[in-house]
Amino acid sequence: MTRLDDLARIQEAIMAAADAIQPFTPGDIEFEVKTERGDPLTAADTAADRVLRDVLPTKGEGWLSEESIDDPVRLGCRRVWVVDPIDGTREFIDGIPEWCISVGLVEDGLPVAGGIYNPVTEELVIGSLETGVEYQGRSSSVTGLPDLDGAVILASRSEIGRGEWDVLDEAPCQVRPCGSVAYKMALVAAGQADGTWTMVPKSEWDVAAGTALVRAAGGSVIHADGTEPTFNQPVPRYPNFLAASDGILSDFRGNWMKVYS
Repeated sequence: MTRLDDLARIQEAIMAAADAIQPFTPGDIEFEVKTERGDPLTAADTAADRVLRDVLPTKGEGWLSEESIDDPVRLGCRRVWVVDPIDGTREFIDGIPEWCISVGLVEDGLPVAGGIYNPVTEELVIGSLETGVEYQGRSSSVTGLPDLDGAVILASRSEIGRGEWDVLDEAPCQVRPCGSVAYKMALVAAGQADGTWTMVPKSEWDVAAGTALVRAAGGSVIHADGTEPTFNQPVPRYPNFLAASDGILSDFRGNWMKVYS
């Protein structure tokens, strides 16, 4: 098994999941509320989850998905697939084309490969630490801006709506709303935006694939305190994350992050 084999399996699984979602219509689908936080679930989520689980894990590999019951067996596995069958289910329900299928491969707690696909825009970002990243079949990298001056930062629509980004009105960057967490990270890895972050807790399946891609594209993914997240944890949830070039993250953490305090 080589890394190229892993990437081929990721792409196969993503496209199979996209086929499973295709019969459902974004913006016109029933849903249920599955958690106290109000997280929605549709039949498309569960259909994609089944397909991903059929294609991805082989003997000895663990599984962690937003739409599967968590099996602690994964904690003893060296290789673990961390997936979100539809990241941005709210956008899917509302017909906003900012949702995606997210597949990450974690080895020894480190995201090493990933694929993120937006079936509406047909954007595929795929790659690994060893091979780099491709966006639409071409090599890509983070933009690498040295600081926030002129940067485009992708932010959660709900966070913007709650006023959590108002404090950056004076920052020398453009804050642009976008839906799915994974999709935002994919766009950063593809060089289509300069960074993204949130101080709101996120789950491993939200950011595993994106972390692999951003790092493979030359960027960094860290917590607000500067530490790097470790994956395949017993409680797969993080307090926050920041993803961008080192220069942007240094500028933000040194000069602007204090406004969130």
